[in-house]
Amino acid sequence: MSSDTRARTTTSEGKEARVDPPAAPRPRWGRRSQPEGPRATFRQLLPYLFEHKKVMAFIIVLSVLGAAASLGQPLLVQQVISAVQQGVTLGPLVWALVALVVVAGLISGFQHYLLQRTGEGVVLSSRRRLVGRMLRLPISEFDTRRTGDLVSRVGSDTTLLRAVLTQGLVEAIGGSLTFVGALVGMFLIDPVLLGLTVLVVAVSVVVVVLLSGRIRVASRQAQEKVGDLTAAVERAISSVRTIRASGATDREIVGVERDAEGAYQRGLQVARISALVVPISSVALQASFLVVLGVGGYRVASGAIEIASLVSFVLFLFLMIMPLGQALGAVLSVNQALGALGRIQEILDLPSETDGDERLAAEVATREVGVGGDPDAGDDIAVRFDDVHFRYPDSPVPAGTGTGGPRVSGEPGHDSGMRPVDDDLTVLRGVSFSVPVGKRTALVGPSGAGKSTILSLIERFYDPTSGAVRVGGADVRTLDRRDLRSRIGYVEQDAPVLAGTIRDNLTLGSPEATDEDCRRVLEAVNLTAVLDRGDQGLDAQVGEDGVMLSGGERQRLAIARTLLNAPPILLLDESTSSLDGLNEQRLREAIDAVAENRTLIVIAHRLSTVVDSDQIVVVEDGRVVGVGTHSDLVRTTPLYRDLAKHQLLV
Repeated sequence: MSSDTRARTTTSEGKEARVDPPAAPRPRWGRRSQPEGPRATFRQLLPYLFEHKKVMAFIIVLSVLGAAASLGQPLLVQQVISAVQQGVTLGPLVWALVALVVVAGLISGFQHYLLQRTGEGVVLSSRRRLVGRMLRLPISEFDTRRTGDLVSRVGSDTTLLRAVLTQGLVEAIGGSLTFVGALVGMFLIDPVLLGLTVLVVAVSVVVVVLLSGRIRVASRQAQEKVGDLTAAVERAISSVRTIRASGATDREIVGVERDAEGAYQRGLQVARISALVVPISSVALQASFLVVLGVGGYRVASGAIEIASLVSFVLFLFLMIMPLGQALGAVLSVNQALGALGRIQEILDLPSETDGDERLAAEVATREVGVGGDPDAGDDIAVRFDDVHFRYPDSPVPAGTGTGGPRVSGEPGHDSGMRPVDDDLTVLRGVSFSVPVGKRTALVGPSGAGKSTILSLIERFYDPTSGAVRVGGADVRTLDRRDLRSRIGYVEQDAPVLAGTIRDNLTLGSPEATDEDCRRVLEAVNLTAVLDRGDQGLDAQVGEDGVMLSGGERQRLAIARTLLNAPPILLLDESTSSLDGLNEQRLREAIDAVAENRTLIVIAHRLSTVVDSDQIVVVEDGRVVGVGTHSDLVRTTPLYRDLAKHQLLV
């Protein structure tokens, strides 16, 4: 039983299958398989804000105007009170005060809208960056990370960046002007009252600074738990039929609830720290207000200041405390955002699949020039393996491969292809064979022999540990990945069907294909019946993971998608495994027609589907043990002869 809680077995036809262990305990998904990433800094947050610098500059201008309108109000109130005491007409002063209040309100509303819009823009840009990097990561990253956790980073973590703008950061910048203006006004009115007020406020600021670091750590931990929960839910939903059939529904519910409880506890930790920060502004306001009323009332009674000055001082006090509250809220939201940004940056800092390709291509090209290139590779060879070794160090095995786990060239600890490695983690050991242009080559052998890995190396999902894989005579490491893959059509074992319509699936790699082209390839794989089930035709929905199609229909749809692109090289990994005899025969005829003048490499456990291949490559334990036709291999290769006898072909 493998460490990823799945066992492999072999069906009566020799096909590799996977079964869940009957009594394995559900893993604790709350424990992270990845080390905690680096903490984000405020400097890393600035690029997201600077993308909207023009709008933010305008928002700051509005903040300045709003601060001026707010600071003018206490001064006008002081004049109104003095005018009342002196019996002067109030008309102009009252209208000026009303105008300032209205202007301040309009500015605040427009500023709020711009902040919300810019906040959504920050979320959008962060999601674009994250998705753009995520979908370009090396395949090895997807082998070792959970899908739900990656989804959580795109959804939940990026949302927290909005709070940086909408919950006080920019407002705090404008509010700082109000704060300074209020301090100046209060100093001019009564320095004694100002000193007492600042003393009370300083205590609250110190408390917030001390708690801000804990908020950032707690927020990151909370987001990690949300990622664990998302991963657990995604796992349960994607496997709901297997879970139901295995009678494991209650056990899965308990497991997901455990992850939900973990997220809840981390959320409470954030709430407890926030509960200390949020009331501080309120306490500071109340304490300052009481001090001002008590001491200010005494000073009015003693004649040190006038009542109008005290009222103006109180209004300035409110104007000072309000931006202080915004600043405290900004500290809270920024630290929460930095906790989430740390998880986002962890993905953005990973190398993409193509990082280092130019350096690696130059190294390979230089090495080949030094040894005279590849003189044996001619125009008649489409694909060639030259003494290829490949290993998956230090990570779980991708489905359909041998032991170990993937790491691509250029990553730490990976041999860039200079020397062979042969240990328990090695999947391919000195594999060498050639695939002629326009011919059909079959890969056969026991499950776990390395057949699917061979196709993955041709597609350059991984690079060989040593040796060379050549397409068209060129080492694939010297070719542009996009150009390489445009020449190759690849149908995986258990090829996925994307949620959406039949047309969406067919045109994934051929967006310019017409409806006639789509119907033609569906007819070629005997799948036109799915168009007759309703009135939607090519716009019929296939459901999540193609759940509205049978297993054979899903496989045929994946093959039709590849046939529509019609590349010169076709890679088919157990493409007929889910088909009945009639549809298998029809699909073989369709592939025969499409494969004419094209190179075809097929992995098959049913030898009956490949006995007429131009050549058959027999793989065992990561080594090529035989190459030839069916009749040749029956005579010369014991493993192939045993497989053929088992399937009654000799």
